[in-house]
Amino acid sequence: MGAWQPLPDDLPPEVRHFVEQLRQLKDRTGLSLVALGARTAYSKSSWQRYLNATQPPPRQAVVALCRVAGTGKEEAERFGVRWELAVQAWPKPATVPTKPEGAGGGGVGGGEEHENREGHENRGSREEHEKHEVYEVYEDDPTLPWWDAPPKKPEPPSRRLLVVAVVLVAALVLTAVIGALALG
Repeated sequence: MGAWQPLPDDLPPEVRHFVEQLRQLKDRTGLSLVALGARTAYSKSSWQRYLNATQPPPRQAVVALCRVAGTGKEEAERFGVRWELAVQAWPKPATVPTKPEGAGGGGVGGGEEHENREGHENRGSREEHEKHEVYEVYEDDPTLPWWDAPPKKPEPPSRRLLVVAVVLVAALVLTAVIGALALG
């Protein structure tokens, strides 16, 4: 089972130790990543990211792996502590700044010169640029199983449904008028 790809050399020691321990725990289960995904709320690809140190696992994923592996309470608590230390030391993913609404021109970076809406050159402060939202390059994984997730907001009815309803009402009215004329 131990045919793992090597971990990146630049990983902090806390992260390396945690991922190595997580790999050993996964191997102890005897399950493939597909089977592990079926027994937890996390997919095969999520487990690949966690076990190859490309993304930190949510705490609930570690708890789920401990449960599947049948660890005792003390060992599960040690994994919780290792997780906390690893997450604090985990290298942050690359972030990409988003464009502020209505802004033209190029991207916004800390202290870079850029043109404002009127075409004048500005030298923005770092604080101004940090106000802009950023998003993480890797996808967020759910921290709750699907059955515990809050319900989604209902989507508004589609236009197509409205058109079908109007056509049906028109056909009903037309049928009623024709029926009334035929009887009368």
